[in-house]
Order: sequence, then C-alpha cells, then structure tokens
Amino acid sequence: MADTDKPLLIKRYASRRLYNTETSDYVTLEDIAGFIRQGREVQIVDLKSGDDLTRQYLLQIVAEHESKGENVLPVNVLTDLVRSYATGMQSVMPQFLQASFDMLRESQTKMVENLSAFPNPMAAVPGFDALRKQQEVFLKSMMGGLPGWAASGPAREDDSADKPDDIAEIKKQLAELQAKLSKL
Repeated sequence: MADTDKPLLIKRYASRRLYNTETSDYVTLEDIAGFIRQGREVQIVDLKSGDDLTRQYLLQIVAEHESKGENVLPVNVLTDLVRSYATGMQSVMPQFLQASFDMLRESQTKMVENLSAFPNPMAAVPGFDALRKQQEVFLKSMMGGLPGWAASGPAREDDSADKPDDIAEIKKQLAELQAKLSKL
C-alpha cells in the first residue's frame, strides 16, 4: 500500500516520459493533476540529473488548464506575477501568495461550518436545500486540491480557535436575516 504521507515520486526519463514509482507505470500531466486534486503531494525528479522538476511541471499543468478556458488566474494577476520577477517583490510574492491561499482556505472552511452549525431560516425557502448542496459541491471542487482540505472540509488542529465574538456576530447576522424574512 502506498504511503500517502510522503510525496509521490515521479521520475522523468530522458524521453520525457513520467514514471510513477509507486505503481510502476507511466503517467500523464493529467494523472499528476488528479493525484494533487486528491490531496497527494508529488515530487517530480529528472532520473539522470536528480534535479527537482516539480515546480516546472506544476506550472505546466496550470498553463494547460488556463489554455483550455479553465481560467482561475485573471490577466491582471498574471501581469502582476510577471512584474514581480523584475522588482523587489520577487522575494515577497511567494509568502504573499501562500498567505492568501491560507486565508481563502480558512474562510471557506468557516463558511461551510457556519452553513451547518446553525439552524437556518432560509431552509424553509423552496429550493434552498438544493442550493446549499450545490454550494457545498462547488466549495469542495474549488478547494479539493488544496492541502489540508478533505471532503468534509480541512482538518482542524484546534477547534478552540473559534472566537466567541465571531459566533456572536454570526448569531446577530442570523437574527437580522430572520427579521428580514419575517417582513417578506
């Protein structure tokens, strides 16, 4: 059985073919993208030189998805990335992007938790349950490939991180929504 705690080692041969060392078969970029979407870390190395090619291949996967019309990165973001290579921002950009994705993942997690944590007055609205399920599917598909995100949301190390102020604010917003619905 494969050890999913360590990265899946993919070796690139001189012919540029990619070899999965766990299953002893050749894989494509789309296969590698699938492993990543399933939450698996991958490492791609050149068989002859031992060079780590992971970054190069991940960028190629992103470029292929973008060229197929699966646009996630707006043109202005891509432009800023290109500019960052010519400025002092090059050293700050990786930490900024990582922090941004961490915040996105955390806010998505809280939103999913909030949807299921409190009785929702919108549940009485016809079609709401279907809409909620669609939103959950969307969030899972969007966040599915990010580390720490499982089918039920990311694993939380410390549930005590929820602040009472946040819960009070959510309850306040819920009461406001109930009041608006009552007026309708």
